[in-house]
Amino acid sequence: MTSYELGHTISHNIYYKILLNGMVMTEKEKMLSGLIYQAWDEELTADRHNAKGLCFKINQTCPTQKDVRQGLINELLGYDSDAWIESPFNCDYGYNIKVGSGFYINHGCTILDAVPITIGDNCLLAPGVVISTAGHPLDPVERARGDEFAQAITIGNDVWLGANVTVCPGVTIGDNVVVGAGSVVVKNLPANSVCVGSPAKPLRYLKEGECNPTL
Repeated sequence: MTSYELGHTISHNIYYKILLNGMVMTEKEKMLSGLIYQAWDEELTADRHNAKGLCFKINQTCPTQKDVRQGLINELLGYDSDAWIESPFNCDYGYNIKVGSGFYINHGCTILDAVPITIGDNCLLAPGVVISTAGHPLDPVERARGDEFAQAITIGNDVWLGANVTVCPGVTIGDNVVVGAGSVVVKNLPANSVCVGSPAKPLRYLKEGECNPTL
């Protein structure tokens, strides 16, 4: 089931079931649970404004202000890390981005982290990469009233996403995967593979000890 089909299913089943059962959840709790939520909720709007402010500060730091930038990056993520982000960078919340050691984000990347995005050690994002957990229902009426949903994304260790790669909601990318420039990842990608295309598919598998930088 694609993320779009799931959005339609969630919208017509889980969302209304919650209302019928009388469950009381904040919009943030709904969002983090993968349910339909209203993104323009006051609490979520405040969280996004905070993230935008921190992204603005990160993007405005001088290249020589490494300590200042690192402090802002850690404040955005909500924990100490050695992650490095080149400017410009944008994200929705920041606190749902969970990264391992040696994480590097090149220029012009966007991460829409409505739910957790878990990224392993030694991962690289080339310029223009988009990682998005967010989606909308297929029904235009539901979209118009502001309904949204999100699916978590998991990226393994030692993954390299090439320039302008897009990673869609709900995807898992295995360890050591290389995704070629311009690819759109809509389904899970197996470990130790070189993947290209829209939708991205394995082109070949890496050999043990391989260091050839070409596809």
